[in-house]
Amino acid sequence: MRILSYIFILLLPFLTHSQARPVQPSSGNGDNRVSSDSIKPEKIANIDQYRFINIDRDTTYLDTSLTIQREYSFNYLHKDNFGLLAFPNEGQTYNTLQYGLDKYSPYPEMGFKAKHFNFLEANDIKYSSVATPVTELYFRSVMQKGQNLDAFFTLNINPRLNFSIAYKGLRSEGHYINQLTSTGNFRFTSSYSAKDDRYVLNAHYTYQDILNEENGGITTVSDFESENPDYDNRERLEVYFTDAQSFLKGRRLFADHYFRVNSKKGNNNLYVNHQFNYENKFFEFNQPTVTSTIGTSSIVRFGDAYKNSGINDQTHYNKMYNKVGLTYENSTLGKFQFFVDDYQSNFYYDQILIRTDGTIPASLSRNINSAGGQYDYQKNKWTGKFLYSRSITNQSLSNLDAKMKYDLNDDFQFNFEYQNLNKLPNDNYNLYQSSYVAYNWSNNFKNEKINELSAEAVTPWLTASAKFSTLNDHLYFNDIATNEVQQIVSPQQYEKTINYVSLKLGREFKYGKFALDNTLLFQNVSQDDAVLNVPKFVTRNTLYFTDFLFKKALFLQTGITLNYFTKYYANEYNPVIGEFFVQDKKEIGGYPNLDFFINAKIQRTRIYFKAEHFNSSLTGNNFYASPNNPYRDFMLRFGLIWNFFN
Repeated sequence: MRILSYIFILLLPFLTHSQARPVQPSSGNGDNRVSSDSIKPEKIANIDQYRFINIDRDTTYLDTSLTIQREYSFNYLHKDNFGLLAFPNEGQTYNTLQYGLDKYSPYPEMGFKAKHFNFLEANDIKYSSVATPVTELYFRSVMQKGQNLDAFFTLNINPRLNFSIAYKGLRSEGHYINQLTSTGNFRFTSSYSAKDDRYVLNAHYTYQDILNEENGGITTVSDFESENPDYDNRERLEVYFTDAQSFLKGRRLFADHYFRVNSKKGNNNLYVNHQFNYENKFFEFNQPTVTSTIGTSSIVRFGDAYKNSGINDQTHYNKMYNKVGLTYENSTLGKFQFFVDDYQSNFYYDQILIRTDGTIPASLSRNINSAGGQYDYQKNKWTGKFLYSRSITNQSLSNLDAKMKYDLNDDFQFNFEYQNLNKLPNDNYNLYQSSYVAYNWSNNFKNEKINELSAEAVTPWLTASAKFSTLNDHLYFNDIATNEVQQIVSPQQYEKTINYVSLKLGREFKYGKFALDNTLLFQNVSQDDAVLNVPKFVTRNTLYFTDFLFKKALFLQTGITLNYFTKYYANEYNPVIGEFFVQDKKEIGGYPNLDFFINAKIQRTRIYFKAEHFNSSLTGNNFYASPNNPYRDFMLRFGLIWNFFN
């Protein structure tokens, strides 16, 4: 599959060479119309004919503009990563500064969440509908010896049938010992709608693999913090592992379709809905050398092991999900859907582990059936979606999710959401097998109970969002090692209540060609024990300048971005289980991170230059992504996004 993907990327220049002249640039920095190079040049495709639809059937349009939001999303994840703190090398994991970024689901997942930041889930895939073929090429330089590429191509065979194919690949060696990353995300989508939209289908296939060399962080943080020029070459810093690595791969086949029973759409319609999701995943932790060296001493970082060398822990996971529903639509009352679903999963190993303290089974299988209803309402300026589902099998599982949106006009929008969730634990909390003695467990944790209320207001003067969450029976990983040089992680359940409150504010001030964009986050956690740890304050402030140059042939954007968060006991990363765990030994944060950027747009090509963390040598070596992993040093980055239209 990877070979086919590379062949596709190599062929892209030939596919796009025959594409005709580009989008006609508008008077602003965005493109509004697409010109076709046919015999009849008067035919013009509007930008709203280039649509991208997600799993909830929300629609966005092709955007080739250069705005400050596009600057924020020009990164490995292709999205605004405010609230995430990147590890030293591109393609590694992220520490979480803002709690609650992920959407909750009542169903159990595989786990290994620290490995899934770049793993595209079903709700991350978008389906296309375009008037003419579209190609987008993405390139960004990496830390050392590699590149980050993403190629996307989509076309409509006819107005009702669309295909898209894309591949994102990354290879980066990094500046520290044993830190190479190599990842690939292949995706293929298809959309079909019959005449009069009586039958509609969205389907996709993905194959993804994420390989990380794992060095466990630096062994002696004093060497890094001393600012000794001998350690300016980061490969001289001693790390825990020189040959360990983790590997996550997964395949998914997904289809979401519906059929309208009545032949012609009217004021009353009846639909049959079906959603199918089959997923296969595999996680491996490989460590040929078990002992680690700190100075002249040898230690076993993760405790006693059943093997002296050649550790190769492998976890397998399969999931199949089917959801069938019947929807009644009334032009006045909205949509009423009733559904049943079937969830089957198998989390397994190749052996049963028999120990003196108990038996660790080979697998954890689940078969869950739920029933529920959903109501969608859209009238005038109000839009609402209300969902409730509950298991009808032995498992205790429920989800109440209510969303309301009020669009006063183009400048004022208000969103409200409430979710009450009774969630089954992720599988790796209840079962794990490893060659490390302490990393074997079989548990039967209670469900997590989550209550969350959030509100958002978008106005011309201020964007504000607030969130209040109450967590009961919260699951987390904790370090239970008694020796400071060891890291022995175990799943825990917190039986007391955790209350989390956040307020996020955004405001941009403009004066002529200058602008100051601000995002501020305030967080507070009420808990008896330090289980959920977040910084109290996170901010991002960008002062930038924009202007047209060379008779408006080039649009320039340049400025400085400050990122800052207050000190807190950040979670640490554990490569054996691919998860973050709670620690109370070292605080990180309290350091400013300054980036200088110069971006330009020529027709539909956006070019990005960045001096990343250029103040790293001025503020001292106190910058960390986790207690044992420094943040990124100063470096120059270059990249571009290039769109082609036929």
